[in-house]
Amino acid sequence: MIFDSKHILVLCLLSLSVAVFSPARAQEIHCTVTVNSDLIDGSSKQVFETLRTSIEEYMNQNRWTNMTYAEQEKIECSMLILVKAFADNLWTCEMTLQSRRPVYGTTYTTPLLNFKDNNFNFYYQEYDRLDWQQSTFTTNLTAMLAYYCYLIIGHDQDSFQRLGGTPFFKQCEEIVTVCQAASMEALEQKGWVAFDSNRNRYALINNILDEAFKKYRNYYYEYHRLGLDEMSSNVTNGRARIAEGIPVLKEAYRARPATYVINTFLDAKAEELVDIFKKGTASEKKTVYEVLNDIDPTRQATYDRINE
Repeated sequence: MIFDSKHILVLCLLSLSVAVFSPARAQEIHCTVTVNSDLIDGSSKQVFETLRTSIEEYMNQNRWTNMTYAEQEKIECSMLILVKAFADNLWTCEMTLQSRRPVYGTTYTTPLLNFKDNNFNFYYQEYDRLDWQQSTFTTNLTAMLAYYCYLIIGHDQDSFQRLGGTPFFKQCEEIVTVCQAASMEALEQKGWVAFDSNRNRYALINNILDEAFKKYRNYYYEYHRLGLDEMSSNVTNGRARIAEGIPVLKEAYRARPATYVINTFLDAKAEELVDIFKKGTASEKKTVYEVLNDIDPTRQATYDRINE
């Protein structure tokens, strides 16, 4: 068949319309999962690989929001699961979760989350199907994974828009409520129980949604959008904005001395803050150093590098 220029133009327009109106891939997360079974004796490691694959597919192929993410916009994250014990399909694990986002105008990615869950415990039999049903408890594993997916998305949204993560943190809160009411073994309940620990899944989302931490969440936005993202065009202004707002961390810490959310922020940002303010003004160094050592004295050796 021979096409004249008019037919070619029509075909091009049709192709463009398909590209514009076809739904983009909806998934929001691109997570790399590692399952470390070095502490477990036995020759066969197949079950650990099956678990790894199932978790990756669950996190990466489910749609968690109504938003549309292009492939390059997906939130990059990684999950390391350390298996400490495994018997009768009961897994006793620790999990470390990290997420990050690109900084505007640079090739640098900034850490948003660096979170360790010491009670990542669940029942799982090889080839179990991982299904998530909103507002319904299925298994502890799927509930924990959904919680962390919404936690990742919430932090990402908070970094781009003031309090933009609230709807997703509310989803975390709902999952906590559902899990508290579910029938689970005592080992699985760890992490969901209110006031059982000030460093568990319940405590973290309770902190994030507490009105006392609204200023902190606004600073989280300013840190990323008005600080880091600004540094590609004006390093001095971006660094000054981060230094100007950092006393908010101290204010939040004093309001709730046992707070978990400030610890999670510093777990992700301690090294980055050092790198930023090693090149800061004397006034910036003094302000930042004093605040960080006051609220996070266990990392004093790290913060000492600001003044090197």
